[in-house]
Amino acid sequence: MASPAAPADLLVYSTPTCPDCRALKAWLHERGIAFTERVLTALDVVAEAKARTGVRVAPITIAGDVVLYGTFATQRPQLEVLLGLGRTA
Repeated sequence: MASPAAPADLLVYSTPTCPDCRALKAWLHERGIAFTERVLTALDVVAEAKARTGVRVAPITIAGDVVLYGTFATQRPQLEVLLGLGRTA
């Protein structure tokens, strides 16, 4: 179930072993925010992410024209504003 404020095209690039990726995805799931995940273990997905964002890190979150990357702690405040969510613990 997607949040009414969630962009329909929320995309998360992640890796299976990335703690920030797991935290980001869990946070989105807990809030019922739908997203598409692209896993950065396939070379074509790595190339796609690099071409779209210019960075080679995980997680990368794309919402419309907005690209966020870096730790979950860095992305969370920006996502809260972008998705129209109040900050919760």
